[in-house]
Amino acid sequence: MGGGDAGGASPYAAKHRKALQGKSGWVGLVHNRRIFANAVFASLGGLLYGYNQGVFSGVLSMYSFDQRMASAVDNTGTKGWLVSILELGAWAGVLCTGYLADKISRKYTIVLAVCVFCVGVIVQTAAFQPSSIYGGRFITGLGVGSLSMAVPLYNAELSPPEVRGSLVALQQLAITFGILISFWIDYGTNYIGGTGSGQSEMAWRIPLALQLVPAIILGVGILYMPFSPRWLVNQGRDEEALLVLSKARRLPVNSDLVQIEFLEIRAQYLFEKETNALKFPQFQDGSFKSNFKLGFYDYMSLLTSRTLFYRVTVGSLTMFFQQWTGVNAILYYAPSIFADLGLTGNTTSLLATGVVGIVMFLATIPAVIWIDKVGRKPVLVSGAFIMAGCHLIVAVLTALYHNSWQSHPTAGWVACVFVWIFSIAFGYSWGPCSWILVAEIWPLSIRGKGISIAASSNWMNNFIVGQVTPTMLARIGFGTFVFFGAFSFLGGFFIMFFVPETKGLTLEEMDDVFGDREGLGVADQQRQNAIADRIGLTAYGSGKQESDPEKSSHEQYDDEGKA
Repeated sequence: MGGGDAGGASPYAAKHRKALQGKSGWVGLVHNRRIFANAVFASLGGLLYGYNQGVFSGVLSMYSFDQRMASAVDNTGTKGWLVSILELGAWAGVLCTGYLADKISRKYTIVLAVCVFCVGVIVQTAAFQPSSIYGGRFITGLGVGSLSMAVPLYNAELSPPEVRGSLVALQQLAITFGILISFWIDYGTNYIGGTGSGQSEMAWRIPLALQLVPAIILGVGILYMPFSPRWLVNQGRDEEALLVLSKARRLPVNSDLVQIEFLEIRAQYLFEKETNALKFPQFQDGSFKSNFKLGFYDYMSLLTSRTLFYRVTVGSLTMFFQQWTGVNAILYYAPSIFADLGLTGNTTSLLATGVVGIVMFLATIPAVIWIDKVGRKPVLVSGAFIMAGCHLIVAVLTALYHNSWQSHPTAGWVACVFVWIFSIAFGYSWGPCSWILVAEIWPLSIRGKGISIAASSNWMNNFIVGQVTPTMLARIGFGTFVFFGAFSFLGGFFIMFFVPETKGLTLEEMDDVFGDREGLGVADQQRQNAIADRIGLTAYGSGKQESDPEKSSHEQYDDEGKA
């Protein structure tokens, strides 16, 4: 990330840690079996999110679902609500997650989110009327929104620094893989009882119910995983945090690597605590009222500080344009769109939808490997312009042949190919890169709250896109593609002219490119360095640390964190 070492380690300690730590990148994911297990669980959360995104598009187009839920499916307004109400639930879920993750732990937040998710899935699977689909999808959304933040947060805090970047990449790959398999499961179950009037309701109930499988594996498996060491330190459970790090790294508690990572976590905890005390000394009594006010004023600072508001704008608008490229319109309504493009038969349109999942998944792979070499802006700008071009070509073909697709099948397949190219462009650019950008633009002291605002922007705009797309397709036809194409162009220009390149920036450089005359990032770093000196973190790698390997961490500093 652009802000340097996330833990705010001193240069000596950071250099020493990097010399001791294992391999990075993809190799690092399998270097340690425990870390690999964490990555697998991260991918389960992403797979669940992606599968949920993709599965409902195929269900919406199935004959038996249409017959059962005709009162909702046949009306474009209510059809939009069937899809988008999940995003509304996810928006609410993601806003609750930060508080829950701090209060009951990342681990138990995941368990709670899985339980909520499963209740929603069961209600949908057993539904006999639209009201059950509405209610079930909203409840499912609460769980999806919470998991979309809690699972990556948990795994990132448990994983060593050298594989965190690959873990983010694996999460995004898992999302696209979930989309991929959901499309093909829909394609397969569509044949249960035939594709016409004899189609069994199992054709849509089974793919919905299958969401329970990865959810239950995640919910049960996480109970056997350790608590986040960061959360344990925040609760004052330092010995447990050390043991978790020791077991995860397969190293003794008193090894330099474990001690440095532990002290980096503790330094960050003390940094946040002292930053709050410096800014709001009147709210330090630990009461619920004071903690609520601390959170409120932190959020308000995002609006009252010019440089922070600039970063809020960049993060929120990046997520705004990610959704208004029309990607989720494609994902949610792909079978309907392909049918409108002249691909006759529901099975054919589902087959074309399945290809969307494949190409998006494959396109994500090179992006996550080379994003740190190429930079954020070139990837985002090129992706936006390619997506815009695809939208406009599909719009022209639809305008010319929407009444005569049957006599112009080649035009229909050309339009289909450009939808696939659109999916490739999103897969390598705005899919993974927008999340990387919004995570790295913040000063450390406000990073969690800043990311939560950007994530809520993602879900709210996701909700709006899902709500309006069927009405747009029905009323303005090819104009829908013109509309999303225009927003894709605007997104590219926004990144080009208003968003600085953040690849490899230090805190000082990040302040400079965002016009921060107050030097928030620099001040954060200075405070971090002072804490690192105080708790003995600076000594690691400088030749000043205690050499007695038997001396425990609690003998090296007292309860106040002083050496």
